[in-house]
Amino acid sequence: MTRMISEELRALLKVYFIMGSMNCSRPPSAVLREAIAGGITLFQFREKGPGALTGTARVELARELQQICQRGGVPFIVNDDLELALTLDADGIHVGQDDAPALEIRQRFGSGKIIGVSAHSLAEARRAIADGADYLGVGPVYPTISKDDAQAVRGTAVIEELRAHGIAHPLVGIGGITAANAFPVIQAGADGISVISAMAAAADARAAARELAQVTD
Repeated sequence: MTRMISEELRALLKVYFIMGSMNCSRPPSAVLREAIAGGITLFQFREKGPGALTGTARVELARELQQICQRGGVPFIVNDDLELALTLDADGIHVGQDDAPALEIRQRFGSGKIIGVSAHSLAEARRAIADGADYLGVGPVYPTISKDDAQAVRGTAVIEELRAHGIAHPLVGIGGITAANAFPVIQAGADGISVISAMAAAADARAAARELAQVTD
């Protein structure tokens, strides 16, 4: 399997949903099914932080959500955990700056998998691309309560800086994004938006996904 070309990946980044059980007041499986019905294009399993599942329960939830994604035709990405991604044969993995570099992950994960890397500056973006990242997650764009390890808010400035310096790689904005504030992220040069609470905490994830899809379209 060859690596996904940039244009295919840009399309997958349009409405990128990130979720773990601790983000939901309802069963995660129900939320994910609604989100897929509403038009999400990519899903990331992020079971991390206070109240997160561990051990067998975590793996079982990941497998359940992966199967829902497979039935819905949405690629399944694992956050930070290469061993879990390998166990599940996930479609991809997303890592932060404190995790293993993309080059090292690629050697174990294979050429046909998606590797995303968080970048908060031009230097981090260039390093991630040199290491073989397929896409960059840039942010946090707005204040967020979904991640207790979030860095300082940067607005759309970093996205604009990357594009101004010739970074043509697929980019997705993250951090506090909602349907109401998503357009400036796309306008700044992002190929898509990634959200946690805007969908996971919504009473109707299907409607929330549709609203976000309208912005990216």
